[in-house]
Amino acid sequence: MKEAVEAKGRRCLIRKADLSRREEAVALVGAVSEAWGGIDVLVNNHGIWTYLEMGEGDVASWKEIMEVNLDGVFYVTDAVVPILKIQNKGCIINVGSTAGIRGEAHHSHYAATKGALNALTKSWSSELAPHGIRVNCVAPGWVETDMCTDVFADAAYRESVRQSIPLKRIPPPEDIAGPILFLASDLARHITGAIINVNGGSVLCG
Repeated sequence: MKEAVEAKGRRCLIRKADLSRREEAVALVGAVSEAWGGIDVLVNNHGIWTYLEMGEGDVASWKEIMEVNLDGVFYVTDAVVPILKIQNKGCIINVGSTAGIRGEAHHSHYAATKGALNALTKSWSSELAPHGIRVNCVAPGWVETDMCTDVFADAAYRESVRQSIPLKRIPPPEDIAGPILFLASDLARHITGAIINVNGGSVLCG
């Protein structure tokens, strides 16, 4: 990836961090800010999707997904906001999920973290607007990513997912990147607090 970016004459910084650990999240933000002399856009696009059956006492799975999917977003955003406030501009884009809107059986802990992102998006958008900071959320449905590799290994299940989507296609990551790019651009300069569904019509409310 780094080579592909630099081949286009652009700069690229790759840094590994466990965002469920506050110190690593803060260090990551510091490294990026130092390398570029500031931060313009934050895209909170990280998380895990695991199984949880209620009534089984699986506290470990609950805590793990909260730490990764929710605490990590808080740590990174909390470290970025002071930088954006100094600049008096910037935008934050959270990547949520249709699960945060309609829920998801056997993945209620995942849905809870994504529902929390919706609430954070709306809360932060009002809080940070006076500082010229826009906050929005893109909520994908099914996407062809590594997170779905195992479930899509079952061809019959994959086809059932495709048929459940009104547009009858499972999108590549680029279809989610487009709306994110739009929200990061000046074309969306009057949009904040929005949750944009990118799911081929599977969920029609936000």
